[in-house]
Amino acid sequence: MGSGDQSRAAVVGSGHSREILRLAVPAFLALVAEPLFLLADSAIIGHLGTPQLAGLGVASATLITAANIFVFLAYGTTSIVARQIGAGSTRGALEAGIDGTWLAVGLGALTSAAVAWGAPALCRLFGASDAAVGYAATYLRISSLGIPAMLVALAATGVLRGLQDTRTPLAASAAGFTGNIALNLLFVYGLGWGIAGSAWGTVIAQTAMAAALVVVMTRHARRAGAALRSHPARVLRAGLSGIPLLVRTLALRGVLLLTTWVAAGLGDVPLAAHQVAATVWSFLAFALDALAIAAQALTGKALGAGDVSRARRATTTMVRWGSWGGVLLGVAVLALHDVIPLAFTRDEPVRAALGAALVVVALGQPLSGFVFVVDGVLIGAGDGRWLAKAMLATLVLYAPLAIAVHEAGTRLLVAGAPTALTALWVAFTLFMAIRGAFFAWRIWGDAWAVTGAAR
Repeated sequence: MGSGDQSRAAVVGSGHSREILRLAVPAFLALVAEPLFLLADSAIIGHLGTPQLAGLGVASATLITAANIFVFLAYGTTSIVARQIGAGSTRGALEAGIDGTWLAVGLGALTSAAVAWGAPALCRLFGASDAAVGYAATYLRISSLGIPAMLVALAATGVLRGLQDTRTPLAASAAGFTGNIALNLLFVYGLGWGIAGSAWGTVIAQTAMAAALVVVMTRHARRAGAALRSHPARVLRAGLSGIPLLVRTLALRGVLLLTTWVAAGLGDVPLAAHQVAATVWSFLAFALDALAIAAQALTGKALGAGDVSRARRATTTMVRWGSWGGVLLGVAVLALHDVIPLAFTRDEPVRAALGAALVVVALGQPLSGFVFVVDGVLIGAGDGRWLAKAMLATLVLYAPLAIAVHEAGTRLLVAGAPTALTALWVAFTLFMAIRGAFFAWRIWGDAWAVTGAAR
């Protein structure tokens, strides 16, 4: 390669890096707001007692599942909007995003009603103690009121990301997180509402975030001349196009729920520790997922413009950054694995189990960095059908590992709660390894790199 070619390659690489950072840094700060909601809830509720913290573990797993099975409202919308932008159609991009937002309103209302009605039965499915189930049902019934806002925020965020705007979701998340902490402290401790107060604080914060994001999206739509009214046929089409990502997400939530079910079967101490470990893992996942958000937007835009080589160059850069980011996060958690539990509970057995689980969480972070980035690339490419099949296969392969831990629960608990929970997190890390193997095989080929405004 001549000096001129090297210079041009350096400029291209620098341009990719700047573009990735422009999208990823605000996305990182916005993404960590969701697990920070849960970390704040866990820290506040954890000091009320172990049954309350265990109840939060059950309720939050159910609530997140109810909302995040519709994460295609964000991910799919980002891909569609970015492809339209790459193809030069801003109005088409925003009308697709508005269709997704109307779909979110309908799905949110139905899901909220179902979760509120079935809260006690849903919480009992995990097999937790009666005390934990009581607290879980209270939290879940109230929190279900925020599900429509959660889904609308997903859709509006997806639109803005597709428009290459990750700063506005950051501003909304920062305001929402700050308000959530203040409201939870006021309601839980100031007014003495207990776990119900934490749920009310989160609902109010989520609703305010969604409203702010919709206002910004509406302004973009008006400037582009996009219609704001609902088009039933287009909304239905948006729903159908999201089915593969819905299947992918359902399979992923199946893995997470199965893991929580196993933890609940081990008793309140392992379940309480697992709630915090899972929340820390989610925090780290969202931190690494910032690159996946950039991958969705950049891949969709590049493939929409027909530039496969640009999509591949950006992918190489982001995979490298994701893996090294995982190393850095893993080192940080490993260094703090005995300190982190102190912030969440005074119960020594819970602290011991949590500290042991966090060691496994830390060791799996480099793998997580690779998995999350490639997942973002394939979502941005519109490769939903393959993602659905791969995740279903991964669930089938993981289930025997989780069930083996459940069946060995009595023996593991004799050895100690830390041993039992550690075994569960080792199995979960193997799930990530299986998922990573599928992704490595897919990204190596060319079938995912389909160009054009739509796939």
